[in-house]
Amino acid sequence: MLPFFLYVAVFLVLPIVVLSVEAFRATDPDTFEETWSTGSITAITEGAFRRAYLGSLRLSVICAVLGAVIGLTLAVAVLRTKRGRLLRRLVLTASGVLANFGGIPLAFAFIATIGTQGVITALLTDTLGLGLGGFSLYSMAGLTLVYLYFLIPLMVLTITPALEALRPQWREAADNLGASGWQYWRYVGGPVLAPPVIGATMLLFASSFAAYATAKALVGSSVPLVTLQIADALSSNVTVGSENLGKALALGMVLLIGLVMIFYAWVQRRTQRWLA
Repeated sequence: MLPFFLYVAVFLVLPIVVLSVEAFRATDPDTFEETWSTGSITAITEGAFRRAYLGSLRLSVICAVLGAVIGLTLAVAVLRTKRGRLLRRLVLTASGVLANFGGIPLAFAFIATIGTQGVITALLTDTLGLGLGGFSLYSMAGLTLVYLYFLIPLMVLTITPALEALRPQWREAADNLGASGWQYWRYVGGPVLAPPVIGATMLLFASSFAAYATAKALVGSSVPLVTLQIADALSSNVTVGSENLGKALALGMVLLIGLVMIFYAWVQRRTQRWLA
């Protein structure tokens, strides 16, 4: 276990410690002297930085809810298909690939397809005389669509084992006791599936909240997102001490994601008691 603990210490614990320290540091613009200060922590709760946090939270909530609903529906449909073993294998294999397809290549794929000069956009506009109905890929709605491309497969991969763990004997026992379909899902299937569904939704939230490269390549600074604000602060060569502001923003993200992951771990523990 020693190599694992060393890896965690160097690439997880150490960066968090550095962020926790540097977020409370400030650099004097005249003397370049560093002092302790809560100015960066206060600044990230106001103005453009507050809007960036709210924008990221809004985007993450929308993507998590839509990804969870669509992914759960797709997983249920695949598992209920008669003679669907081959289909299930194909869907899970494709989901494993698509869930890891992101970043700049994903943004370029959507730009080339439904961007301003994309293939489908040109086909609808030039050939059929139609448009995208006011939809813009370079907006919050467009970014949501792009994120769903990898979040829905991630939901399918995450929730399929929980769906497969629903034992047929539970449904048979409920039927023998005279329970209706609604009663089965209300008192048996629902409570069993609720923890893994909530946990998977939290995982989607964390994935979309922390995504950066796709948003940077697609919308730039037109959509307020905290990951983009961090990149701008860390790469600034104009404002002295902006790197401390970027680290404060990153520390805020770490705390939010930490809360989500704690809740996710708690939900997973409850799930294991049902599925053991």
